[in-house]
Amino acid sequence: MTKYSRSIEERLGQRARVIWLSGLPCSGKTTIGVGLEKELIQRGFHVRMLDGDVTRKGICSDLGFSEKDRNENIRRIAEISKLFAESGIITINAFITPTEKLRLMAMEIIGRELFTGVYVNSPLVICEKRDVKGMYKKARNGEISDFTGVSAPFEPPLNADFEINSSGVNPDQSVNELLEHILPLISNNT
Repeated sequence: MTKYSRSIEERLGQRARVIWLSGLPCSGKTTIGVGLEKELIQRGFHVRMLDGDVTRKGICSDLGFSEKDRNENIRRIAEISKLFAESGIITINAFITPTEKLRLMAMEIIGRELFTGVYVNSPLVICEKRDVKGMYKKARNGEISDFTGVSAPFEPPLNADFEINSSGVNPDQSVNELLEHILPLISNNT
């Protein structure tokens, strides 16, 4: 962080952080991210949430799901997240980020001191039950290629800073557990 970034944090009364939620499709990343964003805003924090479905319709609409395009998608999001963090904003990212290589790239772009990796862990069978869009079914029927968890790999994070088991747990409970972990990292009491 630069001296300028620290002065912005002081004015905002918080410490910037990028909270990167990764996990299988339908594992609960967005639900937990939105809940966390709501809780932090209610507590007076300046927060921005970035979600894979939303960014794929805008800033990354030119990208497909090949390995090259997935890498570029995560690179762009990491660069945007870094800009938010340098502006003192707490950023919550909900992206599948299927490989350790991609998670490390995001962390290196953002900077280890600003990055908190959160693994939203849910078994594939639970994710498929939660799939209201029918994407898993389409992938299993061969209608979608390179679908993470079916025809494309997902590597569970090796060194997540925090892990949430989202199967069979109320999303509010998951948000509260994550909140306890995050508050000491973003509170400007030091």
